[in-house]
Amino acid sequence: MMLSYQLQSAIKDLESLISLSQEDITDIKEAKHNPQFERLAIKEEKIKSFEQKKAMIDREISKLMTAAPSKPLSELLDNEQHQQLDSLKEHLSQLREINQQYAKMVLSVGAFYNSLLERVVPTQMEGYQRVASSEASFLEVRA
Repeated sequence: MMLSYQLQSAIKDLESLISLSQEDITDIKEAKHNPQFERLAIKEEKIKSFEQKKAMIDREISKLMTAAPSKPLSELLDNEQHQQLDSLKEHLSQLREINQQYAKMVLSVGAFYNSLLERVVPTQMEGYQRVASSEASFLEVRA
């Protein structure tokens, strides 16, 4: 059935995204930033692929419900489809947790680099713009 195929395919996309995010976590811990940037395009493709499959799953479920409006969804799906939906939910939850962990690390690294940059090149606010303060004049560049 088309629904089972789309569910399985969506789960594979999530598994791939989880794996890529785990690689990002490993790389950020080792300060390997280039591999993370190189994976961005792959992750974006997987996200688009998942979103398309999710839309197809929604359409398939909607068709089933329209064909038998008096039956609850639990009766319209077979055991395999129920298991696949549960697996899909579990993978989404796992991906969310991994991405939250990664986001915390990214914020920490960003804060560290910003504080380091502020020590090297002190800045001050001029209106709505942050500009190098007069204390940063030692960074004069000569051509």
